[in-house]
Amino acid sequence: MNRIRVGIIRAFLFKRPDAAAKAFKRPDAAAKAKRPEAAAKAFKRPEAAAKAKRPEAVAKPSGPTLPPKWNSRRRSRALKTTPGPASRRGGIPTTAILDGEFMAKQSHVHAQWSSRTAFVLAATGSAVGLGNIWKFPYMVGDSGGAVFVLVYLVCIALIGLPILVSEWLLGRRGQSNPINTMQTLSRDSKKSPDWVLVGIAGVLGSFLILSFYSVVGGWSLNYTWSTLTGDLGKSSGVDVGDYFTTLLSQPGTLLFWHTLFMLITFGIVAGGVKGGLERAAKWLMPLLIVALILLIGFGATTAGFGEAAAFMFSPDWSKLNGGVILAALGHAFFTLSLGMGIMMAYGSYLGQEVNLIKTARTVVILDTVIALGAGMAIFPVVFANNLDPSAGPGLLFVTLPLAFINMPWGLAFGTIFFALLTVAAITSAISLLEPVTEFLEERTSLSRLGSAFVAALATWALGIAALLAFNVWSGFQPFGFNVFDLLDALTSKLMLPLTGLAAIVFTAWFLDSEGVKQELGLGPKGRVLWHYVSRYVAPIGVVVVFFNSL
Repeated sequence: MNRIRVGIIRAFLFKRPDAAAKAFKRPDAAAKAKRPEAAAKAFKRPEAAAKAKRPEAVAKPSGPTLPPKWNSRRRSRALKTTPGPASRRGGIPTTAILDGEFMAKQSHVHAQWSSRTAFVLAATGSAVGLGNIWKFPYMVGDSGGAVFVLVYLVCIALIGLPILVSEWLLGRRGQSNPINTMQTLSRDSKKSPDWVLVGIAGVLGSFLILSFYSVVGGWSLNYTWSTLTGDLGKSSGVDVGDYFTTLLSQPGTLLFWHTLFMLITFGIVAGGVKGGLERAAKWLMPLLIVALILLIGFGATTAGFGEAAAFMFSPDWSKLNGGVILAALGHAFFTLSLGMGIMMAYGSYLGQEVNLIKTARTVVILDTVIALGAGMAIFPVVFANNLDPSAGPGLLFVTLPLAFINMPWGLAFGTIFFALLTVAAITSAISLLEPVTEFLEERTSLSRLGSAFVAALATWALGIAALLAFNVWSGFQPFGFNVFDLLDALTSKLMLPLTGLAAIVFTAWFLDSEGVKQELGLGPKGRVLWHYVSRYVAPIGVVVVFFNSL
């Protein structure tokens, strides 16, 4: 009788109607608990469901499902939660009953995206960064126009998309920060615990990148303010072409804008998944698209619009060579925020109902369209003023300001452009801060607010060293790099390719293959394609990217 009471209490506390049945391994126990459908769920017996007048109790769920083995482990962990810091994220005190004994526990309720749309906007915002605004359009125009776009799309389908899907899948299975996720999945798969290094490298990589990325975000804020107030190129009689050089030589000014940018990033991330990341994506991404449309419209009124369209989209097959393919290959990897722990962290907030491959395809299309749109916003202005489209990063902070200042309504549209640039920087920055924040929240006693604050403070401090590299510490050059360039080289040339490679290798070779294919909802042809692309094509592509970047 005591066992019956324990089973009934377990079913009530955990909303697990099958708990009573499992307590006795008898269908009639559930019936006595006035929950006969539990027996149907526990034993897959249709007659029990019929008695409960609940035939749907034995119906199979629609859509891709997790492997039964993984599901059972997840259910087991859900009941046997260990108290600790990780269980404090949004959790509420409950009472766990194990082997008939009451034990005080805390339930870790992991946050979830409210909808697929919110997730797509957030993931696209992470992918659309400063590099997309200038680098991709220039690569398109300089590498054969439409030819480069076609090569890039093939590369992203064979390399970028599989790794993106793999990182999301790992995060969704782990339902935790990248470090915890790799710890759990390597243990459950009975593989080497050293796979946790993939999670560590991802979290560390996002931290290091944000430290110098926030400095660049500060530049964007400064230019937005200067164009808005009309001070660009006029303050202290400084010529607009020298404005950027002067800015870099002023550590106090750089520190102010770097600090402001990090405060904005911290404020968003501290709000959590729905109140911070999601809300920012829902406001900032539409704002970015509206600004982009306005700038394209402005570009269409200039004399350089036709030349810009020809530069970007006229196919020139004579430019197709090994260098162009390698450039497309590299950008296909770096454009999607892979290898930084970001997509694994974002994937940990995904529900099982989201189709990963379809969602990845949507993100890739949006990322590409926005990058191409950025080119049609920038290059008409460049060509109308007879400027050099190959100016690289200087295109944003030297060439374009010079063009805007000499055009009718130039300052107004310059303000819109730099606002767009700032929005792109912020949507990427919040995704870079999230893996570190999620890790601290789940592995320490800190709240979401406290975790975001510590992560932002540490990033801000390292960012000071990066901004001083342009002035006070310009002579300090370990390994021949200043601090800013060293952080950039360490992450982009080493950490990101190797982390992305490890993620796809672990998913394709060490996770249960059939379970992965089932979870992705692949048909017979899709299973074969995924098998070869994930195991051979994508890893080889990343290896090529790695050696080409050295």
